[in-house]
Amino acid sequence: MSHRLFIPAAIALLLGLAACTQDELADDNRLPEGEYPVVIRATGLSVEATPQAAPSTRATVDGDWQGVTSVALKTGDAVKEYTVTASTDFKSATLSRENDPYYWTSRDPITVSAWWPFDNADITQMPAVKVAEDQSKLADFQNSDFISAENRKVEFNNPTLEFTHRTARVTIELKPGTGFTSVAGATVSLVSLSADNGNPTAIKTYNASGNTYEALTAPQTVAAGKPFVKVELGGGTFYFRPQNNVVLEAGSRYKYTVKVNTTGLTLEGCTIGSWADGGGESGAAEDLGYIYDSNTKTYTVYNADGLMNIAELVNGGKTDINITLTADIDLTGKNWTPIGTDYDNSYKGTFDGGGHTITGLTFTTNDEYVGLFGWLNRAGTVKNVVMEGVQITSHQIYGGSIGGVVGYSWGTIENCSVSGSVSGTVYVGGVVGAQIGGSITGCSSSATVKGTVDVGGVAGQTNSSATLTACYATGNVTIEINPAKNIAGGSLVGMNAGSSLLACYATGNVTSTGSSTGKVHIGGFLGNNYTTVTACYWKNNHEQGIGYNRESTGATKVDGSVVTWQKAVDAMNTALQNAGSEWRYELKGALPTLRKQ
Repeated sequence: MSHRLFIPAAIALLLGLAACTQDELADDNRLPEGEYPVVIRATGLSVEATPQAAPSTRATVDGDWQGVTSVALKTGDAVKEYTVTASTDFKSATLSRENDPYYWTSRDPITVSAWWPFDNADITQMPAVKVAEDQSKLADFQNSDFISAENRKVEFNNPTLEFTHRTARVTIELKPGTGFTSVAGATVSLVSLSADNGNPTAIKTYNASGNTYEALTAPQTVAAGKPFVKVELGGGTFYFRPQNNVVLEAGSRYKYTVKVNTTGLTLEGCTIGSWADGGGESGAAEDLGYIYDSNTKTYTVYNADGLMNIAELVNGGKTDINITLTADIDLTGKNWTPIGTDYDNSYKGTFDGGGHTITGLTFTTNDEYVGLFGWLNRAGTVKNVVMEGVQITSHQIYGGSIGGVVGYSWGTIENCSVSGSVSGTVYVGGVVGAQIGGSITGCSSSATVKGTVDVGGVAGQTNSSATLTACYATGNVTIEINPAKNIAGGSLVGMNAGSSLLACYATGNVTSTGSSTGKVHIGGFLGNNYTTVTACYWKNNHEQGIGYNRESTGATKVDGSVVTWQKAVDAMNTALQNAGSEWRYELKGALPTLRKQ
């Protein structure tokens, strides 16, 4: 695109040509051929300039023609490059061409289009608006502006062409709120933007002056509920989510006054209007739903939006933050993305639910690593949360790892419970899809679980020296047998390939449909077992506790006479005590429940 910065010097001649009057012309509308070149006065961009830290080199964004040396000018099917001669204050300009200009052929108005910048390789086509991703420097902010005048009538006696901006202008004014005495040093970005025509999905803004930040965007709509303004300050990251769609229109300016609190961003006001001064539309307050403590790197979450925002933070790279719930969370109607969607952003912090309940987690996906958390790192811990009424389904046919709490875990899961339903293909469990190393302790599930390979009431698969201690499952398990795979399914764990199970029980019925040419191992407690099982019990529709057992130890069936639940509780508690565990079972109803001493 054209970015030449010289200014031609034939101003007097051009203005003289432009000053031709009707008295000099023939008596009718026709004009002598080749005698009256088209010279146009360009207007329409003048506004009060934004305070700047350095001299402008391309300032159409603030109403100046400074730095604009030429435009593409179209009349009829022809497009020519016209020279721009700015006025002394740069607020208007004269458009002319010394060699081979357009000529007036009559006094009748002509239809003209013009644009800048233009593509030197093909001046005949107005380029699509494409702004810079990093506009934090003045030049990059200004260079993101596009202007045009499209299909305008130009009068012979008053040849004026009004230009408008093809971009939208967003201004953010920050104010310190609760927990902040200053917003100096903030980094402000616009996010969730459209990638159409190669535009960036996030833009780093220009710090125009003080606490004011600006950016230019292509015209687009940012959907309600999506993060739009991102503020990084004091080690925390905060988002503003508009409650309604934000329609960013060409030539309009959107001014947001945002207060930064430790609880999130509060929108104090929003004006939408002309490029120069905005309008009068007001905005509602927005609460991020969490409080950030920079000393402990802990995000304290108190509503559903807060948990949604936290998921975005982790999936955006802040994988080691700590998360604490201080209230029950209702995710009904929320479009959930698991916290830590894959290995690259696996969660490494500590999530403490504080004994609170999360309801309304309902989603269907084609992804693998699915649950409240997708992938839990070895350094990660999830504890003390109740997942009530989950409805989780994954149609991923090649991978899997689907769980009510965690899809794929290398870390620590403790004192978590799940109800509802969990459905997938490979590695499907009520609490965790696959536990590879790490530990699961004091967890339970009453969820119905359905899958095709390695399916269990608590875990689909346990492996790599993981430990499963003081856990139980009461929900039914259904195995829809894959016709060409080896199958393992059980009421507690589908495949125990390298883990130790201690003081666990299961009561959910295990049923299967279909057949396979591979090996099928289904049991009332475990489908397939390769390691140690100690003081574990089951009672359901299966007579065999372990479908295939490579170890001498096994699980014991509670028959109600020789082996009662009280005897099972006593044996499990003895095993827990001997192992130094703080967890104990108690029998106050039909089935044992857990408590931590």
